[in-house]
Amino acid sequence: MTRIEQHASFGGRQEVWQHASAALACPMRFAVYLPPAAVRGEPCPVLYWLSGLTCTEQNFIAKAGAQAHAARYGLILVAPDTSPRGEAVADDPAYDLGQGAGFYLNATQAPWAAHYRMQDYVADELPALVEQHFPALPVRAIAGHSMGGHGALVTALRHPGRYRSVSAFSPIVAPGQVPWGQKAFAAYLGQDPDAWAQWDAVALLRAAPERLPILVDQGLDDEFLAGQLRPELLEAACREAGHPLTLRRQAGYDHSYYFIASFIGDHIAHHAAALKAD
Repeated sequence: MTRIEQHASFGGRQEVWQHASAALACPMRFAVYLPPAAVRGEPCPVLYWLSGLTCTEQNFIAKAGAQAHAARYGLILVAPDTSPRGEAVADDPAYDLGQGAGFYLNATQAPWAAHYRMQDYVADELPALVEQHFPALPVRAIAGHSMGGHGALVTALRHPGRYRSVSAFSPIVAPGQVPWGQKAFAAYLGQDPDAWAQWDAVALLRAAPERLPILVDQGLDDEFLAGQLRPELLEAACREAGHPLTLRRQAGYDHSYYFIASFIGDHIAHHAAALKAD
């Protein structure tokens, strides 16, 4: 691994690292915030953040204002890039497919399958790397925004027992039923509806063996609310499955990082309570 950024932040360190990813067969970057406790060498739990369409590891660390909260609670924050990248990696001219739009799944279709195995990366390779190279406990939480909110929900649901808590801002809760997800799933997974269901939070909730409480914040002025996000589908699926959900509809807020920064403290507190519980 190569450290390519380091900045003092709230008594801790904000770093960015690059490494060769075996899962994605390309170089990858991820950001890691080490709170003061971790800088002192004390083992800390880890909150993984998955960002949305067009983002890199930079968006969250520069715009969310999460470091102050992570420092207070003694949490390591890890924010990977949103897809494999590089000249050899398949891409598409559109913003919602290809590089910057990995959807946190394992692609099965050409030309995507060679590199687009983001689920293997975020659920397996990255945590192993973090726990090997940093003072990180094997105690994890996961959160995300938009496409990354989809990724956080799906990753938690696919790996019961792996995470202590899960939350999302403006998540794509039913990608199989909205244009963003339908386009990506058709390209990455083909036309098999059973394959789509394995990466759809609303579908996965029906048979979820774990009842990990879900926290979601959704802005009511979000321009993607009705067409792409549809939180009412998650609400109905949780109600039907008896799955605990706190869905907070926030008047006046949109899809931006201004929204995330306004409520990230609540989410980090939510995760800290679960991560520090005996």
